[in-house]
Amino acid sequence: MSIAQRLEHLPFTPFHRRLLILGGCGYMFDGLDSAIVAFTLPVLKTEWHLSGPALGVLGSATYLGYGIGSLLAGWWADRSGRRSVMMSALALYAIGSLLSAVSGTFSSFFSARLLAGLGAGAEATIIAPYLSEFVSSRYRGAFTASLTGFYSFGYVAAAILGFMIVPSSPDGWRWALVATALPVLMLLWWRRTLPESPRWLDQQGRTHEACRIVGTIEQSAGLAAGLSTTPDTTRTTNRPLSDLFAPGLRRSTFMSWAMWLSITFCFYAFFTWIPTLMIERGMTVTRSFAYAISIYAAQLPGYLASAFCTERLGRRATVATFMVGGGISAIGMAASQTPTQVLLFGILLSMFMNGTYGGIYAYTPELFPTSLRGRGMGLASAIARLGAISSPILIGWIYPKAGFSGVFSLTTCVLLIGASITLLFGPKTEKRPLDQEQAFH
Repeated sequence: MSIAQRLEHLPFTPFHRRLLILGGCGYMFDGLDSAIVAFTLPVLKTEWHLSGPALGVLGSATYLGYGIGSLLAGWWADRSGRRSVMMSALALYAIGSLLSAVSGTFSSFFSARLLAGLGAGAEATIIAPYLSEFVSSRYRGAFTASLTGFYSFGYVAAAILGFMIVPSSPDGWRWALVATALPVLMLLWWRRTLPESPRWLDQQGRTHEACRIVGTIEQSAGLAAGLSTTPDTTRTTNRPLSDLFAPGLRRSTFMSWAMWLSITFCFYAFFTWIPTLMIERGMTVTRSFAYAISIYAAQLPGYLASAFCTERLGRRATVATFMVGGGISAIGMAASQTPTQVLLFGILLSMFMNGTYGGIYAYTPELFPTSLRGRGMGLASAIARLGAISSPILIGWIYPKAGFSGVFSLTTCVLLIGASITLLFGPKTEKRPLDQEQAFH
C-alpha cells in the first residue's frame, strides 16, 4: 500500500488525540493574542490620546502581520515542510507579544504587534493543513473543525484577562500581554517531538521517512506496521504557484478567497471593536468586558456545532448555513435598543461566525492537492487578512457617521455575499482523497 492508503486505513488513535491537543493549543494562543488587543485598545486610546482611525490602525497591525505570515507560511510549508513552519512561527509570536508588553509608544507597539501577527498568522495557516494530513477522510472534517474550536478558549481567556487584569492598574494591559506569551514557551517544548507530514515527505521522494512515521502510528494503534511498496508517482517537487490558477483549480482558488475574505472581514470588525462599541453606547468598561466574556464564550458551541455539521451537511453547506445565521444575527445587532438585546444577538453572531470558521478550516485544505495545499491555504488566509486589516479601520470611520446599526448592517451584507459565493462556486469535497491529483480536475 502507498503512504496515502495506509493513512486512510488508520483508525482515530491516541496519536491523533495528541495532535488535536497540541494543534488546538496553538489555535488557543492565536485566539488569545488576537482578542487581547481588543481589551487593550480602550486603555491605549485614553493613555496615548488616540483618535478613532488611529486606534483602528493600531488594531490592524496584528492582522497586517497575519497576512504576511500567511503568505510566507504557505510557500515555506510546501517547499521545506510543515513542521518547521509551525515551530518557528510560534517562537516569533511569543517574542512579538513580549515586546508589545514593554512598548511605550504608538510606533513600537505597532511594530511589536506586527511581529506577533506574523508568527500567529503563519502558525494559524499551517496547523490545519499540516495536521489534517495525518487523518483519514472518515474523521478529517470533524477533526479539523474540533481543532479550530480551541480558538474559543483563547477568546474566553482574553476576555477574562481583560476583565480582571487590564482595569486593575495603569499597567494592567501590559501584564495581560505578558500572560498571553509565556505559556507559548511550554507549548514549544511539548511540540518538539511532532513528526513531519508523511504525505509531504512521500511527495518529496522521502518515502522511507514517511514509512517510519506511519509505522509508528500504526503500532501505537495496535496494528501491524504496513509496507509502502508504491511510492507516490505523482510527485511534483517545487510545483509553481501558477498551478493554483490552472483550469482544474482556479474555481476553488477564487472561491476560497471570497469565502475567507467575507468571514474574516466581519469577524475582526466585530471582535476588535465590540468592547469599545459597548462603551460608546454608555456601558462602563467593567460591564462591557463582562458582556464580552459571554459573547466570547458563545464561540465554543459554534465550533462544536460546526464539527457536527461538517460530516452530516457537508463542508460547503455548513459554511454557507453558518454565514447566513451570522447575517441574521447581525440584523438583530443593528436593531438592538437595549443592553440585553445587544448581548443576545452578540452571542448568536459570535456562535455563527466561529462555526463558519470551523467549517472553513475543514473545507479549505481539501480544496487543494498535497503539493499545493500549503500555498493554497496560505494565499486564501493572506487574502482574508485584507479584511482583517481594513475592517477595524473602516469601522473606526463608519461608526461616527452611521452608528451601531450601520456597522452591523454592513456585516450582514458581507456575510450574505460570502454565503452565496460559497454555495454557487464551492465544490463538494466530502470523502475526496487528499493525494489523488485527478480528484481536483
